[in-house]
Amino acid sequence: MLSARQLLVYGLIAGFVAGLLAFGVARTVGEPSVNAAIAVEEGAPSTTHSHTSSPAAPHDHGDEDELFSRGTQSTWGLLTATQVFGTALGGLAGLMSALAMGRMGRLPPEGTTAVTVAVGFVAAYAVPFAKYPPNPPAVGDPDTIAERTTTFFGFIALSVVVAVAAVYLATYLSRRHGGFVGVAAGSAAYGVVMLVAARLMPTYHEVPHDFPATTLYDFRFASFATQLTLWAGIAVVLGLLLVRATRTARTSVVPRELQPA
Repeated sequence: MLSARQLLVYGLIAGFVAGLLAFGVARTVGEPSVNAAIAVEEGAPSTTHSHTSSPAAPHDHGDEDELFSRGTQSTWGLLTATQVFGTALGGLAGLMSALAMGRMGRLPPEGTTAVTVAVGFVAAYAVPFAKYPPNPPAVGDPDTIAERTTTFFGFIALSVVVAVAAVYLATYLSRRHGGFVGVAAGSAAYGVVMLVAARLMPTYHEVPHDFPATTLYDFRFASFATQLTLWAGIAVVLGLLLVRATRTARTSVVPRELQPA
């Protein structure tokens, strides 16, 4: 059995590596759409919209008194952000995997980790993304940013809580009625609850009618691709580290005379 400390360390390593991969995707796929959105913002006759790139946080680009230049933001700033966030997320994934070990039937450690990260991605990013997709620069009303931030993180918290409950339901039913019934029931319960929640929670329509649809699509696609790369990278690297650790542990308990030459 692997300790929580080992899984935390492996998770931090996995998050660091995945952060590099996410930076590569964000730099090559995401930055062109950000630059296109900034060009739209700078070409607008009036600045009636806030400089926001997501429903959660301000992201200024065109201000003359900006603290960091655009070049710094798109290189070292972006690298720092993906590395810090990726490492922290990887550590959290390692701890959550430690809690899930032994509670998912006969899944090996790497399988448990993959399921844990997949559930986390769906609950903490994919479903909130579907309800509140990120917006590029020049989109968003500055008067509603506080409300949008609160609503966005509230929806994430609700999604994570419902996902945890759904996993417990799936585990409970799997032990009594088989894996298919358990997974199907848990997934259906999560889907129904979140569809109702998404319907009841407020929706914000702040994209200008004249904003280029292609730029908006490219920005949101790049945001999703970056996050998918980050979460998938964590799952793969952490899984490989667990496979190696498991093999090493098994080898260490085999008598020397029975180990292969």
